[in-house]
Amino acid sequence: MFYYILRKKLLISNVKYCNLTSTTQHEAEKYKGMIFALNKLNPEYSRRSFSVSHENFLFLKEENLDLLVKPTTPVIGVPQWLKLAINDKRVTSVNTKYPNWKDVLTYNPPKKWRINVVGLGDVGGTLLTGLRLLGVKNICSLGLYDRDESRILRYNYELNQILSPDMLENSINIISLKQSDIFNCDMFIFCVSVGNSELQKDVNDVRLAQFEGNAKIIGHYATLARVHNFKGIFAVVSDPVDLLCKKAFLESNKDSYGNIDYNGLAPEQIRGYGLGVMNARACYFASKQESTKHYIHEGRAFGPHGEGLIIADSIPHYNELLSDALTHSTKTASAKVRSTGFKPYIAPALSSGSLSLLATINFKWHYSATFIGGTFMGCRN
Repeated sequence: MFYYILRKKLLISNVKYCNLTSTTQHEAEKYKGMIFALNKLNPEYSRRSFSVSHENFLFLKEENLDLLVKPTTPVIGVPQWLKLAINDKRVTSVNTKYPNWKDVLTYNPPKKWRINVVGLGDVGGTLLTGLRLLGVKNICSLGLYDRDESRILRYNYELNQILSPDMLENSINIISLKQSDIFNCDMFIFCVSVGNSELQKDVNDVRLAQFEGNAKIIGHYATLARVHNFKGIFAVVSDPVDLLCKKAFLESNKDSYGNIDYNGLAPEQIRGYGLGVMNARACYFASKQESTKHYIHEGRAFGPHGEGLIIADSIPHYNELLSDALTHSTKTASAKVRSTGFKPYIAPALSSGSLSLLATINFKWHYSATFIGGTFMGCRN
């Protein structure tokens, strides 16, 4: 193993980097800060950085679905002090194939987040309400932007008039934004949606019907994120979240000639928030039968917010029949709401949106689409 010091940070690698300043293993063992494990992987299929949760993930040859499986065989040759650092969550994998990989060394998450929301329709408005009510401890400002200026005015009035009886929870600053300000934040939330199918329209998968229009818009904002050298989280709430995440990644990483150069958003900066409500719906249906109540504590949701979803009733004791039944109920839950004559946006805006976003900025486990082997896939992360 090779050891280096860069910007007062400890870097480790299993291959030699001639352009870095080396240090000794003895000095490395005494280091108490964040450790960065260097890798060289194809950026098309690999993240720029991620937290190393197990010694097997230190020096990967490729990123694939094995990331979802807890390793059982230890890696030979990993020193004990490094294993302890991994257990303490002090090791970050960095892909040096990204031109801007050194940015990872100096990034520090904010203590209180500046969050900007673009798209103030039903989902965006409900999501903002949830953040305003629950995010006082972690959010310092909520920025509002929509092409319809009347919506900005509406939510500026409304959110500023939400106040607890003791009048002590009004610390979130509500800001009306111009387009030039939207990436002056720590988290950008994309809630724009066009081509929303009417309630009576026969559409098998509403989220796919929305892709074409939403893809053009998110491509525009992804390019703006690149122009502004955005370092925060680019959160996608509009459907289909997984496909829009990939669109944002590709468009952000194109130069002015349309060539991919990977100088834009890193894939781990982009998160898709659609699976949270699917897990919540699965919990709801699982609670209806004694045979599936265990899902709440043992189960998992995987995949997209729509077709392709997989609900596993139990990780330790998987039952295919129960899982298939839960998957079907969960996938058709949205249609049940539509059959009442209303659009199903409240639970998605809160379960996939507000609550999952708050879990993200609190560094807690949550459901979102994350980059695995070149695809944005929904899972617990």
